[in-house]
Amino acid sequence: MRGVLLILLVALPCAAAKDLAREVDALAQPVIGSGSVVGMTIGVIEARDKQPWVRGYGKVTVGEKDVPDQDTVYEIGSISKVFTGVLLAALVQDGSVRLDQPLEQLLPDTVQVPAHGGRKITLVDLSTHTSALPRMPSNFAPKDPNNPYADYTPALMYAFLSGCTLKRAPGLKSAYSNLGAGLLGHALARKAGKSYEALLVERITEPLGMPSTRIVYTQDMRKRLAPPYRANGVPSSTWDIPTLAGAGGIRSSVRDMLAFLQANLAEKDGGMHAALALARKVHHKPGAPQAQKLGLGWHIDPLGYRRHNGQTGGYHSFAAVDTQRGHALVILSNTADGVIDSVGRRIMKLLRGEQPPREAQVDPKIYDAYAGAYALTPQFVLTVTREGDKLMVQATGQAKLQVFPESETSFFYKVVDARITFHKQDGRVVALTLHQHGRAMRAPRQP
Repeated sequence: MRGVLLILLVALPCAAAKDLAREVDALAQPVIGSGSVVGMTIGVIEARDKQPWVRGYGKVTVGEKDVPDQDTVYEIGSISKVFTGVLLAALVQDGSVRLDQPLEQLLPDTVQVPAHGGRKITLVDLSTHTSALPRMPSNFAPKDPNNPYADYTPALMYAFLSGCTLKRAPGLKSAYSNLGAGLLGHALARKAGKSYEALLVERITEPLGMPSTRIVYTQDMRKRLAPPYRANGVPSSTWDIPTLAGAGGIRSSVRDMLAFLQANLAEKDGGMHAALALARKVHHKPGAPQAQKLGLGWHIDPLGYRRHNGQTGGYHSFAAVDTQRGHALVILSNTADGVIDSVGRRIMKLLRGEQPPREAQVDPKIYDAYAGAYALTPQFVLTVTREGDKLMVQATGQAKLQVFPESETSFFYKVVDARITFHKQDGRVVALTLHQHGRAMRAPRQP
């Protein structure tokens, strides 16, 4: 294990808080121990009337002894979309724009913004991913794949818009669009007569005391930047996102992100708090009961809390806030690995009082019968092996992870929010079922 260090903004005052911290350790340490993630910082707000606490895990840099803390700087990727949603809400609050205002009114007259059946793209459409614009523009062709957004210009974005044809009317269906969110940030900045970063600082980060949340690194931020890695510790590159900054260009620290989340939990009216509340409201409610509801930038979890994640070339992030129960969470990592999302969802369940599964005592000899390959699809195989007293599972293209017994046939992950059940026929294991994201996926054992 690369190491773990506890870094507190305040002391943990009670046994319950200490118990939660131990549960968080139990989720985070296997992620570091597996080697899939180099380092991460976790910040927790257990109740709106308590100060947050922070824990750092792993290393800032592979091969070094430095442990990340609340001031370590990371790219937060698509969590930037939440900030863009709040900027939209702030400009709505002061009367500068309307949610239903057509996008074309905030862009140069030379830009032909597409419409469908007379329905124009509005600002709220961009924030709720209902604009009918694609995920990325077709003229996105980076010269440097290690810094793919750096050379995408407003001129290229305008050219794409002017030649784009929508396949459906805006406002009907949600389909995630980096282009739409980045375009919203760009349009709001034009309306304000300043850069996206200047608008971000003026409306959010300066009022909330977030000096380490910027698009362009300050000299001090660069000193505290965690270097980026791909999964399993392979060095990667930082990304510069000038034109589509509102979709994923923000850098921040856990200290700053906790200030943002605390402001969302504050029971106050008016000003910034009114904008934060407007952004958290449901602004797109699809017809299907289980489909994703959306705020301005926020995704609304089926459990009711607001969340968003983010990933760039060498970073992954997760943030969530539950205003009903008064708690919040942020995880920032310098490794581009979606396992961080699973850790985040598990911690949110802990904050709601849901206990993690408990490990049963079984004879490790039974693991021999489970060793083998199980195919969810021809391209996605779960390979099960016994390593001493441990049962390990490796999915295609992913790190090998330990699973823990709930019984002799049912096992759970500590690293991700998933379970595995083995099935026998005539005394032989013939398949397993992966239980994850509310789905039960059967994988037959391969010959």
